[in-house]
Amino acid sequence: MRSERFGTVWDALYPVSPNAKIMRMRSELMSDVVKFIKADQLTRSQASRLLCLEKSQVSDLLLGKLGSFNLEALIRLSERCGQSIELRKTRAS
Repeated sequence: MRSERFGTVWDALYPVSPNAKIMRMRSELMSDVVKFIKADQLTRSQASRLLCLEKSQVSDLLLGKLGSFNLEALIRLSERCGQSIELRKTRAS
C-alpha cells in the first residue's frame, strides 16, 4: 500500500488548491496571534481588551477554533498584535 504525502494537513483535507491556501493562511495567522498572547503572558481579560474581542472569543482563539474566525478577522487580530500583513498575488503556474 502506497501512502500519499502532503505539504500540510490543509492540502490533504482540501485537495482543491484555493481552499487549502485559505485554510493555511487562517491557521498560520491564528497560530501567530496565540503565540503573541502566550509570549506576552496576557490574561484572557488583557487579550480581550488588546484584540477588541469578547473573552469567549479569546477562549475560542486559544483553543484553536479556526471556524470561529474568518480570514479578515484574523488579519485584523494579527495587526492588533503588531504584525504587518502583506498580500501578494502571483500568476499560477
